[in-house]
Amino acid sequence: STPQFFLGYLLLFIFAVGLGWFPIGGYGTLKQLVLPSLTLGLIGAGWYARMMRSSIIEVLRQDYVRTARAKGLAKARIVAVHIIPNALLPILAMIGLDIGAFMGGIVVVESVFGWPGIGQLTWQAIQQIDIPIIMGVTLVSACAIVLGNLLADLLAPLIDPRIRLK
Repeated sequence: STPQFFLGYLLLFIFAVGLGWFPIGGYGTLKQLVLPSLTLGLIGAGWYARMMRSSIIEVLRQDYVRTARAKGLAKARIVAVHIIPNALLPILAMIGLDIGAFMGGIVVVESVFGWPGIGQLTWQAIQQIDIPIIMGVTLVSACAIVLGNLLADLLAPLIDPRIRLK
């Protein structure tokens, strides 16, 4: 529930200024990638953890899990084969849909960490009212959303064989 800019500044203050483990800004090395990646990843982590928990609880109530337990399968096998793959399907669909929100978050994270990227380009284009750039970035973002959904739809049959087309 923390805004991305606040989390980004907080991570910079703790890990870059306070502890000195990471550089404050810049781009190009792996160390400079850690804090922006954490900022983007931690924002959605709580949401996905909560959704994964509810999905697992729902799958635990299914008959095939009860049947697997009745057969005497090991708990680890039941979790790995029956529970996790079936619980991942709604999460995978949500990730495909959240690509658009992820693209929006990049604008904020790039400005906090001083990265020149599509977010900075968008912000500069909005400030200068550069319509072709704004349209281009919108088109690229829309393509990213469509490709994210396509990738999620292509991965779903690999997780759950019941979804495969015949």
